[in-house]
Amino acid sequence: MKNIFKKSGLALAAVAMLASCSDFDEINKDPNAATADQVQVEYFINKSIIGAQQDPNIAERSFILYWKAAGHQMLRTGITGGSANDGWSSEYYNYSSNWLNAANTAIQVAEEKQAKGDVKPYSKNILQVARIWRVYLMSELADNFGPIAINAFQGKNPEFADLKTVYYFLLSELKDASTQLDLAVVNPSGLSDQDPAYGYNYTKWKKYANSMRLRLAMRLSEVDPAKAKAEFEDAATGVLLEDFVDTFQVQEKPGWDDLTGVMSREWNEQIMSVTLNNLYVGLGGVPSTDQLAASFHASVKPADYIGLKFADHFSMKTNEPAAGYWLDGLPNSIDPRAYKAFNIPGDFANPNFSGYPSWDNDSETTANTLVDNNGAVVKTIEAKNTWNAFAAGDWGAMDSKNNVRYFNGTMPRMSQEFRGSTSKRIFFAPWETYFLLAEAAVKGWTVPMTGKDAYEEGIKSNFAYWGVSSHLGTYLASSNYNRAGTSVSWTHTTEPPASRTMNFKDGYTDAAGVATIMYPNNTIYKNGTVKNDLLTKIITQKYIAQNPWLPLEAWNDHRRLGLPFFENPVIENPLTNLPALNSGNFMTNQVKFFPQRLKYPSGLRNSNAAGYTQAVQFLGGADDVFTPLWWAKK
Repeated sequence: MKNIFKKSGLALAAVAMLASCSDFDEINKDPNAATADQVQVEYFINKSIIGAQQDPNIAERSFILYWKAAGHQMLRTGITGGSANDGWSSEYYNYSSNWLNAANTAIQVAEEKQAKGDVKPYSKNILQVARIWRVYLMSELADNFGPIAINAFQGKNPEFADLKTVYYFLLSELKDASTQLDLAVVNPSGLSDQDPAYGYNYTKWKKYANSMRLRLAMRLSEVDPAKAKAEFEDAATGVLLEDFVDTFQVQEKPGWDDLTGVMSREWNEQIMSVTLNNLYVGLGGVPSTDQLAASFHASVKPADYIGLKFADHFSMKTNEPAAGYWLDGLPNSIDPRAYKAFNIPGDFANPNFSGYPSWDNDSETTANTLVDNNGAVVKTIEAKNTWNAFAAGDWGAMDSKNNVRYFNGTMPRMSQEFRGSTSKRIFFAPWETYFLLAEAAVKGWTVPMTGKDAYEEGIKSNFAYWGVSSHLGTYLASSNYNRAGTSVSWTHTTEPPASRTMNFKDGYTDAAGVATIMYPNNTIYKNGTVKNDLLTKIITQKYIAQNPWLPLEAWNDHRRLGLPFFENPVIENPLTNLPALNSGNFMTNQVKFFPQRLKYPSGLRNSNAAGYTQAVQFLGGADDVFTPLWWAKK
């Protein structure tokens, strides 16, 4: 078996044309090339899955600079401020084309072999796996750009389809392929090596397919609720991805190839977003002193203290609730996952402290300055054992005067655990299944568990992943609000007050003061009247759980629902690429303040003008970053 795989791999260049051939009898009869009969279907599936894990080049462009930024998992203006890079989009489109090309080739070869009677006991299952995997790839592409071609990436210019047609096709494919999987099939030795996710465990593939149906069905819930409900309820009757051993994940490895970590580029700071911080701080009521070693306890601040106010250096032109303040210590209580995901500045003894970039000492430099208009130092800030995050955007004159908010050593940054290419990249985990079931239950759909049970199982599953299960009881019972005004307890749906009184100190004079801190109004969701209903709780927990592996899904949920609360970019100066946001409306949220998609790459416009025109027509608006997709809020 291994010799066959090797032969297929060596002949890849010779058979690359397979993706564009309509008939495999057309293969060049070069005696040194593989024939259609010799091509191994599983090779192409393997190639597609490993490719889609993303090498550092495309991971930086799509996973980091697009998905993590648009999903507000890290601090970066870029697409958050409405800009998109045609080069990055083109590269992502081309990479995706290659992954889909390999998946389509696997399906085509498998079908050709079946037609010829050239099958093995596992052949039919391999075909279904290829179909299931292709669904993920197509959904990823569609969720980035919008309308795509169902019959694309097969060597010819295809016709594009509207997103409704695309999603109906994807849902149908998942149902049919999962139904046709024969779980009794026994694989030959060596086959498992060709599946980096599940080792061709067909039970796991079936669970993944059904949970993917839940994901895609829920995507339609706001625009096509009847179809969403029918598909979701049908999928929920089958086996689901509910245990961590069934997680769809691919092992990363150091170096520079398709399996190198998606977050491994050292020069990407990956500073914690203020969105995450607003959700983390206060949520769950677990004291920092119960989570951290005694050496940190002196840095923990009272619950009613918001920090130092620096009016000339930290912008307040955003609806971020703690805007303008610097917390000169650690939060009184915080979601236990926060300290696992991000490094406390100065915590050099932490084995997961990220020293990136390794060629300078910025990460280990915890002090930096605030300066005046002439460059003279006004204040030196020591950030060791502090916890802060700031909104992206245009900070105007404050940007050049503030050497703290973007500096590596002063901000909580992504843990080295996720940057050193030693983890497994997660594509689908059990907590997502549970949170989807919880949302369905809240909608009144028929699902196999109560909303409360699903919600709490989702939290439990993610807590186990982060190794913080000892705090689960306290967390689930908590009625403490985070900075967005949401609590954890399922039964605690009391809305927070409009504001709260917090103590602060003037950062320049140390004079004490009292401030009224408003809970933000997320005017995209129920016009800002609700901050602590069941759906907000579910999506808040789902958002936190999806960090850092599933930023695209975090972005998808915000586009679909307007949840969780995303702060607006700072608007000290107008953002050229975000004209809808201005100094008169920045305290409200609007769909058009947040990116909705990627523009189609110029290569598509140039190579397939008719297809591009078709795609834009189906999009229903301009080929623009702010044009919502069919299934998203408008």
